[in-house]
Amino acid sequence: MAEYTFFTHPMSRGQIARWALHEADADYEQALVTWEDRPAALLSANPLGKVPTLIHHAPGGDRVITECAAICAYLAKGELAPTEEERADFFRWLFFTAGPIEQGVTARHLGYEPKDPRARASVGFGDIDVALSMLEAHLGTHGWVCGERFTLADVYVGSQVAWGLQFGTFPKAPAFVAYSERCAEREAYKAAKAIDDALIAKLQQES
Repeated sequence: MAEYTFFTHPMSRGQIARWALHEADADYEQALVTWEDRPAALLSANPLGKVPTLIHHAPGGDRVITECAAICAYLAKGELAPTEEERADFFRWLFFTAGPIEQGVTARHLGYEPKDPRARASVGFGDIDVALSMLEAHLGTHGWVCGERFTLADVYVGSQVAWGLQFGTFPKAPAFVAYSERCAEREAYKAAKAIDDALIAKLQQES
């Protein structure tokens, strides 16, 4: 048995987890999920039926990890993990992107972003333009989330930036574009993306 079981769909946030698994050189077996059918093993691990869901078959028993930011943090070991000096940036920007940034751009995209400044103060993402400018400023002065060294926080942040640029929810700021290009040059990114691209092409042929 592989060390990890990876429930995913190629047209989902599972792409983030697959990239993280490849960066970590993890031994995993994929379990592809369709939108129409959620296997019992997935629902047992994650009753929401969401992908990605990762099961770590650890010596002490199975461990379930859901949510892409949590998966990245869980897989971050050795050189992919933050040093003591990098921990603040690692956790701050990983969860800032998973919280205010993702929720804010989603709210704006779906048309329910609060316009009243008083209402913005009550939602977790606050002012999304300010939040985006904060991330842009950080990436404009740092090569990676933790400085000049890649960590698994960059898998999550890099994926959100890339998708934001692709779908127009992020401004095409030079700092975002340059950072996304650096991420796309990672060998693990290329390997993981090739797998998901091939799976998407197969699904499109079958539809």
